[in-house]
Amino acid sequence: MTNTGTTLTRARTVLRIEADAIHRVADRLDDRFMTALDLLAACSGRVVVTGMGKSGIIARKIAATLSSTGTAAYFLHPAEAVHGDLGIIQPDDLLLIVSQSGETSEILRLLETLSRLGARLISITGAPESTLGTTADVTLDCHVDTEACPMNLAPTASTTAALALGDALAMTLLVKKGFQEEDFASLHPGGHLGKRLLQVSRLMHSGEELPTVPKSAGLAEVVAMISSKQLGMVCVTETDGTLAGVVTDGDLRRKLAEPEALTNQTAESLMTASPHTIEESVLAAHALNLMEGHRVTSLIVVDGNQLILGVVHLHDLWRTQLF
Repeated sequence: MTNTGTTLTRARTVLRIEADAIHRVADRLDDRFMTALDLLAACSGRVVVTGMGKSGIIARKIAATLSSTGTAAYFLHPAEAVHGDLGIIQPDDLLLIVSQSGETSEILRLLETLSRLGARLISITGAPESTLGTTADVTLDCHVDTEACPMNLAPTASTTAALALGDALAMTLLVKKGFQEEDFASLHPGGHLGKRLLQVSRLMHSGEELPTVPKSAGLAEVVAMISSKQLGMVCVTETDGTLAGVVTDGDLRRKLAEPEALTNQTAESLMTASPHTIEESVLAAHALNLMEGHRVTSLIVVDGNQLILGVVHLHDLWRTQLF
């Protein structure tokens, strides 16, 4: 029978060893990290990330993180590289090699052919004095004192440290390049992250879907426009097409409580001036916050001159499953 106390103690030990490994790597960061960051930022080609075995899995993750944050990167299997795939590497590319020992045979064979290509090389290794560590243009030290494996054999703390170091490179590079939420959204159109980072311009009703009437429009025209566009509101425009106000179905219901007040009503007399607006580049999540804060179901999308570009409705945000 498994001893629960012993098992939990072992699990906590594993987590603490791996956390300590990351702390130690963080404490060792120095100018070499800055040099590696500068090389990545200056790369005019692509970042080719490679590694063998468990280090290869970490290399794949680093390549994926770089790609998703605005740096063209891909994973190259070192064994496949020396069997023809080296042709994909160009002189303006940058190699990022992950190897705990720095002496993996597949990596060393790769190094023999990389020198003639002229590509720069960054290494992440637990052995800075290894062949890989001394060959690279810059070497980042991620050695660990012990693995989390009880036998000190299975790569655990070392792979965690290498992964964290790769994340540190990717995140500092992201900031250095000025990568923004909007950039992230464009690279993540699917999934929950993409939905959270959708811009209002992607969701708004515009063109023929846009409900607008001039200030001079009569009550019948206002009602007909609200009914036909089915957004529960209509934008009221000035003669130059800029936004003057908004009339909602709620405004009409309140007026209907006073039938005598409906005589000779126009859009201008019915409208609420200075309605809530938003810019098309704003994130949909922020639009949702504004609607909740102002207790409205729609926002009018305008440009800097108050020209009406569209309308975003609460139902459009619901359909994106932002919640």
